[in-house]
Parts: sequence; structure tokens; C-alpha cells
Amino acid sequence: MMNQRKAGILLHISSLPGKYGIGTLGKQAYSFARRLARSGVKVWQILPLVQTGFGDSPYQSVACNSGNPYFIDPAILRREKLLTSAELKEAVRGAGELDYGDLFSARYALLRKAFSRFPFDNEGFRSFVKEGEYEEYALFMTAKTVYGGSFADWEEPLKRHTAEACEALRTEHHEEYLFWQFVQYEFRKQWDALHAYCRKLGLSIVGDIPLYVAYDSADVWAHPSLFKLDGELRPAKVAGVPPDYFSEKGQLWGNPVYDWDVHGQSGFAWWTERLRAALRTYDFVRIDHFRGIDRYYEIDAAAEDARGGGWQDGPGERLFEGLGKDRERIIAEDLGLIDDGVRSLLARTGFPGMKVLLFAFDGNENNDYLPKNIPANSVVYTGTHDNDTVRGYIDGLAPEDYILLRSRVAAALEGEGIDIKLGAQGEGMCEAFVRLALSSKANLAVIPMQDVLGYGNEARMNTPGTERNNWQFRLKKQPSGRTMARLKKLIKIYRR
Repeated sequence: MMNQRKAGILLHISSLPGKYGIGTLGKQAYSFARRLARSGVKVWQILPLVQTGFGDSPYQSVACNSGNPYFIDPAILRREKLLTSAELKEAVRGAGELDYGDLFSARYALLRKAFSRFPFDNEGFRSFVKEGEYEEYALFMTAKTVYGGSFADWEEPLKRHTAEACEALRTEHHEEYLFWQFVQYEFRKQWDALHAYCRKLGLSIVGDIPLYVAYDSADVWAHPSLFKLDGELRPAKVAGVPPDYFSEKGQLWGNPVYDWDVHGQSGFAWWTERLRAALRTYDFVRIDHFRGIDRYYEIDAAAEDARGGGWQDGPGERLFEGLGKDRERIIAEDLGLIDDGVRSLLARTGFPGMKVLLFAFDGNENNDYLPKNIPANSVVYTGTHDNDTVRGYIDGLAPEDYILLRSRVAAALEGEGIDIKLGAQGEGMCEAFVRLALSSKANLAVIPMQDVLGYGNEARMNTPGTERNNWQFRLKKQPSGRTMARLKKLIKIYRR
């Protein structure tokens, strides 16, 4: 992929339109894929597909390789005779933003009804369970359902994931255990079918994995030695970033950090399998917070903020030695506090890094994100899921700041030979950013769907450092033929 000029669109599954309260892997996903392919788009980038946890974030999951049960399409379950027509009708919700509280109470109840009719002698399901890919997940979710709370509060020896305790849990609560296997089985069937359809259309999927996992997860519960925990299996050290211009106290994320020495003793087997699982799910994988693989910021778990933390060495290139040629399918999210160590690691791995145009126009002609400075082996974005939309960003500027931005964007357009008139109220700016991304030397240009549509701040996906009103954006309907025809024209102009 990275040796050819291609265009991509960023839109998470949750943001697809539809009538079941959240985007699903059903007909709206297939319709969106067709619209992308007909427009000349070759890449569909999504966020992590995982089952979400605290704050409904796809970057905080109960299991790093799980699938989100909310994405299971109820209409497909109806076709499989696992739901009645009446139950399907009850699942219908209005268009618009997500209501995760409603989803939590209603969707799992619906899935349990489907589960009650599922034929457990199904050979495919029996093979799926026997393969054991979701064994840790199913046991963890069974224990969470039965005992609640954090795994560190469970009674010994379940707290320590002993073989005897896991066997007792599986036996005594076998139906619950099978339910969680069932939701992953249905998710995987639906995802694999959609993924295969996208491949037939010539559409590649770029997926996403966070560097860190959530503390209260099957990953930490089943593999505590891989993380810096105390004797009671609670975090001793946690991740974050140091104070900077934007945050005087830094950011205290709270995710447990890895004990990289222990990982190294096994040849990074857990990480290699995690990456292989992701590469089985997606065509290409973006690793979030790539800088933490070179050096990571570590904070005492008892600290009130990130000011007392310190930098520690990460595993570096050794982390990828077990992947072989699959290394060619990795994209590095090299944003944030980048130093020579990260740049050197990126060069040694050969992974394409990310360039974000919303960071480009600070007046520094050596800014790495300026279109004229972007190399071919990179992925350029107008913005990411953590940025405001282009329109939202512009609308939030003071008049004098907008005038300055407009002059700098105009200079970049002139340098690329692009003729667009930029108005006093932001007119032409969305198109300017899209065209600058598509015209750049980067082999892959990815545009958030919100920027293709020219949406404002109301369509922002996530605001880092906040816990409310995130991950809720949804399209109310499929992008119009006119919108996609305009995108197709631009893709042709810039030979993508």
C-alpha cells in the first residue's frame, strides 16, 4: 500500500448511520464501503473495534483483541432466526448521537435473547470456542458479570487467574461463559464477512491498536507479570505524559506500564501475538502512541498528577522482530513529544509516520507537517479523531488568528499550484485542507469523513483529556452522491 498513491477515509464503525442506536456491521456498512470504492477511495480507516470500557472509549477495552458487541447487527441476527421481528423492532432507535447508557441496558438484553435461541451444537461455534482465542475474554467477562468490581477485588485464587479457579468459573457458570463466547463468535462472523466484501471492492482496512491496555482488563488479569503491578496486583507504575505547554501538570492516563524486561525474556511473545491478531483482523495496523516504544513516561501509581514521573527506555525495534514481512503492514502514530530517538526508531523500522495538516501552519517553514515537507513514506491527514474538525477548528479561532492562518494556507496552496479562494468566514478552507492532503507527496492521504462533509465542532469525535461527550458522532445518513462525486474528482486530479 505504501508504495502507491492512494486516498483513504477515516470513519469508525460506530459513526455509521442506521436505526439501531450505533453503527453496526450490517447493510449500512456495506453501503458505505460501496460508496468509498465507487469514488476511488482505496483505504477505509477505523478506530479500534474492541469492546469498550470506561468512558466508552475504544482506547480503553476489557480485552485488547475483543470485538465490540454493540457492532453486531440485529437485522443479521433476525435473518439467522435468533431474534423475532418484534424484538428487532424494539431495537430501533432514532438517528443522531449515541446514547451509551441505553445501549448498555438494551443491547446486551437483546443479545442474550439471541443467545437463548442459538444452537450450541453448531460445529462452527464449537470449533471457535475450542480454538481458544477468546478464552481469557470469556472467563474475565463471566467473572465480571458474577462478581463485579475490579479483578483485584476478587477472592483468591480467582484474582490471580489460577488454572483451578478458571476451571471452576467455567464449570459453575458455563452458560454465562458461553454467552461471551457467542458474542465474539457473532461479531467475528459479521466482521469477517464485511472485511471480505471490502477486499472484493479493492478497499483495504486500516485498523488501530493502542500501545497500552486498560488496567481492569482480561489482558492484565491473565498476564499480570507482564505489567508493573504490586503484590496485590494493583498498578505500581502507570502511563502518561509530562507537563508541557498545554498542561502544566502533564497527563496521568492511569494505564499500567509494561515490564519490558519480562516481555523480552519471552521474545516479546505476547506482543507479537497481539500484533498478529490485529493483522488478521485488519489489512494494516496503526500503532497509537508509537513514541512509547522508544521511551515511555512512567509515573508512580499513587501520584496525584504526572509531574513526578520520568522517562524509561522502551523495547525499540526488538518488539517487531517476530513479525517478519508483516512489519510492512504497520503505520506509526508518531505524534506528540517526538525526539531524535523516536525519529531514529521510525527510520530503522521503515514504518510510515503520520502528518497532520492542522498542526502545519504555525509559521515555521521547517514544520514537518507543512505539505511541502511531507515525504512519500508517510500518511497525511487533515486531522485525526483527536482533533477538532477543520471547520470546527477554524470557527474557534479569533479573527486575527484566522487571518494569519488564511495567509499561510493561501501560501501553501500557491506552492502546490492549487487555485482556491479563501473567504473571510472560513469559506473554502475545508476544501483547501482536503486538497493539500491529497496533493501532498505522502503515498496515503486519509481524510476524516467529517472534513469531506465540511462539518463543524458538533461532529468532533474526541477531545483528549475529557471524559464526557466523546465517541458519539454519527452520520444521520449516507454521504450524498454529489459529495462522493466531488471527492472522486479530487482523487483523480491528484492521481490517487
